[in-house]
Amino acid sequence: MNLNEPFLVASEVVEEYRDTGRAVIRGLLNPDALQPYRDAIANTLAIAAEERHIQPGIGGEQRRFVQITNLWQLNAPCREFVFAKRFASIAAQLMGAPSVRLYHDQALFKEPGGKNTPWHQDQHYWPLDTDNTITMWMALCPVTAEMGAMSFADGSHKEGFLGHRAISDENHVEFEKMVAERGWPTTQYELQPGDATFHSGLTLHMAGPNRSSYMREAMTVIYYPDGTRIMEPDSPHRQADLQAFHPGQQPGEPAASPLNPILFP
Repeated sequence: MNLNEPFLVASEVVEEYRDTGRAVIRGLLNPDALQPYRDAIANTLAIAAEERHIQPGIGGEQRRFVQITNLWQLNAPCREFVFAKRFASIAAQLMGAPSVRLYHDQALFKEPGGKNTPWHQDQHYWPLDTDNTITMWMALCPVTAEMGAMSFADGSHKEGFLGHRAISDENHVEFEKMVAERGWPTTQYELQPGDATFHSGLTLHMAGPNRSSYMREAMTVIYYPDGTRIMEPDSPHRQADLQAFHPGQQPGEPAASPLNPILFP
C-alpha cells in the first residue's frame, strides 16, 4: 500500500460529504501498513510525555486527552504519514480543491477515564480566510462508542460559522440544544485501525468519554486549499494559532509558511 499514490474517492462519498459535512473511508490503511506508523506516533507521544512536552488537554483543567502537534517535524515515519498523498488526495477531492496544504497534524490519545470532548466547530481556532477546511481523523486502534468514538451533526456545516465558542462544558450544552432545535441528525462512527473520518472545519462534532480500560489512539491531519489567505485574527485562539502554525505571516498574506507545505498534488 503506497502512501504516495493518490486515492480515488467514490462519487457518492463526495456527495455525502458535501451534504453532511462528514465522510468515512474504511480500510484507508490496512493494519499491516498502519502498524509501523502507529508505533512511531505512539512512541513520539510517549517521549514527549517523558520530556513534559505534552500539550494540556483541551477544556481547561478537565483533561480531555493528551495531544501533540506537528509530529511531522520530529521523525521520518511521522513525516511519511502526515505527508501521504494517499490522504491529501482525499482531502482535495472532498473539498473540490486542485491543491491542498497542511495546516497541522495532531495526535489525540484519550486515556481510560478521559472526559468527553464537547460539541465544537474546529473553525473557531483557525485564522484561515475560508470556509473550506477539512480534518482527517484516523483510528490507530479499534475505536468503539465506549472508548469515545466521534459523533457528527449532519448538515451543521451548511449553517456556516456558529460564533466563537471554544471547547467547554458550557458550550457543549448550548450546541447540544442547537443540534436538537435545528433537527440535525447525528452520526457516530466506530472504527477499526486504518479507518478514517473526514469532516469539515464547520461541522459540529464531539466525542464521548473513554469508559474503557484502553487508550483511544487517533492521529489527525488538517488540510486547506492552496491560495487560502490569513484572516485578521478575531479571537485569542485564532491569534495563538496564527503565531503557532503560520510563524512570521501577516493577515492578508497567502497561508503558506514553511510549516504549511503543499501535500497534494
